[in-house]
Amino acid sequence: MTAWYTDSTFYHIYPLGLAGAPKKNPYPWPEEAPAEPSDLISAPMEELLQWIPHLKRMNFTAVYIGPVFESTSHGYDTRDYRLIDRRLGNREQFAEFVSQCHKNGIRVVIDGVFNHTGREFFAFRDIMDKGSDSPYTSWYKGISFDWNSPMGDPFGYEAWRGIWELPCLNLQNPQVKEYLKDVIRFWVSEFDIDGIRLDCANVLDFQFMRELRLLSEELKPDFWLMGEVIHGEYGRWVNDEILHSVTNYEMHKSIYSAHNDHNYFELAHNVLRLQAVGRSLYTFLDNHDEDRIASKLNNSDHLKVIYTLLYTLPGIPSVYCGSEWGIEGKRTNSSDEALRPRILPEEAREKENSELSSHIRRLGEIRKTFSALHGGSYEELLLTNRQYAFLRTAEDGSRLIIAANNDSCDVSLTLPCPCADGWVSELLSGQRISVSSGTLSFTLLPDSGAIFCIDEVSS
Repeated sequence: MTAWYTDSTFYHIYPLGLAGAPKKNPYPWPEEAPAEPSDLISAPMEELLQWIPHLKRMNFTAVYIGPVFESTSHGYDTRDYRLIDRRLGNREQFAEFVSQCHKNGIRVVIDGVFNHTGREFFAFRDIMDKGSDSPYTSWYKGISFDWNSPMGDPFGYEAWRGIWELPCLNLQNPQVKEYLKDVIRFWVSEFDIDGIRLDCANVLDFQFMRELRLLSEELKPDFWLMGEVIHGEYGRWVNDEILHSVTNYEMHKSIYSAHNDHNYFELAHNVLRLQAVGRSLYTFLDNHDEDRIASKLNNSDHLKVIYTLLYTLPGIPSVYCGSEWGIEGKRTNSSDEALRPRILPEEAREKENSELSSHIRRLGEIRKTFSALHGGSYEELLLTNRQYAFLRTAEDGSRLIIAANNDSCDVSLTLPCPCADGWVSELLSGQRISVSSGTLSFTLLPDSGAIFCIDEVSS
């Protein structure tokens, strides 16, 4: 039996943008301020509850939501690891959100922002207040009283990517590691979350991640650790000792460029190469840091076929909120705001019957139904620049054939088919296609895909 995350289809929510939260946290600090004010600016967590029916109708079985820690601005400059960002709501509201997700068969994964904090985090503020007398000087990388930071501090420190609002934690310090492990214990015990997405996992200390893996097995037998890794050999992170999965940026790039360039060879090469990792990677077309897929594609007619491949190629598919109906958005040199818009749950429900949303909803139903897509094996059947076909086979022997066409014209294909003569069902259209002498012959429409269930052969 595969793990829940291998079988899942994720919905990705960046809550501060979705809820239209203020760009800067207006609540007073330090901790003497009320931890959970009664005069919330709004109640976005209550609004988030209204998204759950949409997730369920669209056949999403897990939600990655984050960041949710109390922060100063964009969410990744943490103020307090044990406090729900007050721009979103309070502890009781988030607990209710997780509970309702679970009642509807939806797992919940949050962001773990452990590489750095914001400057308002208690340990960094203590250094600003007490200087070298602070007991927390070893909590951060590169603390030095021999030079002044660009922020006007009488000391220097290592900042993530030179962004001085994000001082880097020293994850080799045992006190820091225990503090962060206690943070994860808190979120599991208080909210029953199902996993953590480790922000900036590509630069996290490997020993720290090993310790998190051991902790995850203590907390829950199926607690999921997924890391944000953009470049590198994924097998360094994804193995029996470190993480269960990482973000598959290689697939992200190859899947859209394969369509923009009419070059399925790039995509197929990456699929085969990543099979060596031997685990289910977290696959996506866009996210809160990347331009929307509808803005990346040269031809919007490719949207349906590209989602067909996302759902059927090896991996754990994830859809970024709003992209299921083709939202556009591009980042600028100075802002990600266009990638993180305010979206009302009513808008999502209104779009559920759009052509793209209907297609993605059907793909989710197929993924839930057919175990061949739950970590099943992969075999390439056909590869040209503009056509691509492969076989997925589950441990129980159930099989699906998937074919894709990125061309602007019809194409007739003949594929080897490991079943007897008869008829098979194409799951997207409902058509019955003939199988003769171990071959499957059919026509693919322009910019389209097909999914054949080859275990239900009828005469």
